[in-house]
Amino acid sequence: MDNQALGRRGEDIAVNYLISKGYKVLHRRYRTQEGEVDIIAEKGGVLSFIEVKTRSNLNYGDPYEAVDSRKLSRMRSVALRYIQQNCIETMDISFEVISIVLQPQRVKVEHIKEI
Repeated sequence: MDNQALGRRGEDIAVNYLISKGYKVLHRRYRTQEGEVDIIAEKGGVLSFIEVKTRSNLNYGDPYEAVDSRKLSRMRSVALRYIQQNCIETMDISFEVISIVLQPQRVKVEHIKEI
């Protein structure tokens, strides 16, 4: 499986996971000039901007370790643009990562909130 297919599969798993946890998925692959956020979802009055990282092994560490300060800064810029464009004033905001290890016999999903 190539990297793009792996990423898409990971996003599909993440969306299903979020729905099973009571989230309402609002957008996938939301893009602005500032960057992209994989998933925007809402649960309990909290608007979540979620990065999905998927790997097929742990040779380079856990997937969530790839979300560095530069990526988080871009996520914040995209979130600000989304909030402005949608005139959102009173929702709490959360930045989250869903880390997925996709192996032939096992799928490991880890949801890290408030990064």
